[in-house]
Amino acid sequence: MKPVLLLAAMMLIVCFRGVGQQFLTENGRVEFLSQAPLNEFTGKSANLNGLIDLEKNVLDFYVDLNTLETGIGLRDRHMRENYLETKKYPYAEFTGKINAPPSLSTGQTASVIAKGKFKIHGIEKEIEVPGKLTQLKDGEMQLDASFTVLLGDYKIDIPKVVFYELAEEQVVTIQAILKAKK
Repeated sequence: MKPVLLLAAMMLIVCFRGVGQQFLTENGRVEFLSQAPLNEFTGKSANLNGLIDLEKNVLDFYVDLNTLETGIGLRDRHMRENYLETKKYPYAEFTGKINAPPSLSTGQTASVIAKGKFKIHGIEKEIEVPGKLTQLKDGEMQLDASFTVLLGDYKIDIPKVVFYELAEEQVVTIQAILKAKK
């Protein structure tokens, strides 16, 4: 085979190798931002677990809400016990499909929209999540996404005493490096 044809064949294999594979993460990052009139804070976790299966067009991401930290222990305890009720509802999860699963080669990024169900506090709602997928190298993909959660939609009550310190609207951002399942 001529070197040019061999190179072209190798490039085609690399471009389509990701299709049909499952990509997994166990240490993605999730962050929420609460911007209330008197207080702004973030909560973070580096324990986001997830799967993207490009062949079956399935997404599934979840985080143990007990791993969220805001930097203040007392606030974390109140968040878990009084608002999220993590003993009863320990996880937040998104399960869905990508609008048009991309075929990416190394270094390429595609904007995507995932449609599916987000579940937190025992309530499940249909949502759309805009994001970006980037093919980092063979066998590695990065996901960046952001969406808004209204606490009232999930029956997470904000007592009037802390109304000015906890926002009804929470901006959730996720970032994950996913590796091809072998």
